Amino acid sequence: MKRDYYEVLEVDKGVGEADLKKAYRKMAMKFHPDKNPGDKVAEDKFKEAAEAYSILSDSQKRAQYDQFGHAATDGGAGGFGGGFGGFADFDLSDALRTFMEGFGSSSFDDFFGGGGGHRRRRGGDMKATLQLSLEEVAEGVTKTIKVKRMDGCDSCGGTGGESGAMPSRCTVCNGSGQVRQISRSLFGQFVNVGECSNCGGTGEVISKPCRKCAGDGRAKKTAEIKVKVPAGVAAGNYMTLRGEGNAGPRGTERGDLVVFFDEIEHKFFTRHGEDIITEVEISFSQAALGDKIEVPTLKGMVNLTIPPGIQSGQVLRMRSKGLGELRGGKRGDQLVKIQVSTPTKLNSSMKKLFEQLASVNGAKRKSTVRKVNF
Repeated sequence: MKRDYYEVLEVDKGVGEADLKKAYRKMAMKFHPDKNPGDKVAEDKFKEAAEAYSILSDSQKRAQYDQFGHAATDGGAGGFGGGFGGFADFDLSDALRTFMEGFGSSSFDDFFGGGGGHRRRRGGDMKATLQLSLEEVAEGVTKTIKVKRMDGCDSCGGTGGESGAMPSRCTVCNGSGQVRQISRSLFGQFVNVGECSNCGGTGEVISKPCRKCAGDGRAKKTAEIKVKVPAGVAAGNYMTLRGEGNAGPRGTERGDLVVFFDEIEHKFFTRHGEDIITEVEISFSQAALGDKIEVPTLKGMVNLTIPPGIQSGQVLRMRSKGLGELRGGKRGDQLVKIQVSTPTKLNSSMKKLFEQLASVNGAKRKSTVRKVNF
């Protein structure tokens, strides 16, 4: 079972950005694989700390985690489906990338000015918006979306070179993909690490680049991707599909695809959390005598009993006719607001009937005044 992210980093829920980064740095340096070679327990703790920091350091992800807990990040809910990638999906490369992005290095030795290995580039992340009807939100749905993304070049198979051309180590960066520039000042020595311009950060160069992709190893293609949307998502929620973004150059790691959800406006219903609300207009006679009427639900028409003497503005509740809850469990309700229709044009027969009804009530009824609370 996953531990609470705040517990993993040993911080309070209201921790600020600076203290959060400080706490993560302490954990990351303690359990970094370069410092604990071959130690699987330390590697797992390193990944766990990196995953916690990747969520809590992002204000939007943190807000969703604070509201929904691990349901916001697990594969079944989220990330919001794919979530932000559960711990099981958060591999060592993800953890090292988080460390690199947080402190400008993926290596323990690099952090202290030591050696440094080859830095593999990664494809860019992508964003997509998925429109959902309330009926789809209610039950959850699997949808297929089309995206245009960078995929492996068919001509060179993603290698970036013409047939038979093998890449060689870059002589500028000696295969590291990085170039160090050292500058000195009154405050001491500073080391600036940047991407090698000769090899583009890959650590390799190709003598005969592919003519179709110019050595990049990628080409623009259309892909169909299945998205499993859990019940109860809302507009603004999103899920991260790891490895479904742009391919990296020359067969390197793919980026992610972030799918944002949006709701299609419904003809009858307005959403309020897991509940849905609609309004039904009935006549004076139906309000006074009661009736059985048909009303729409997310699963089709059903009968609704109107109790005798119902007042305009009264709300009837239809249990479990609303939306599924994101974290599972109970289903929301359908609320039906009753609006009693007042006739605007009366013929002589209708007028006579209303006059007879008024006479049955006796003397003219006094109006009742009440305070309205908002």
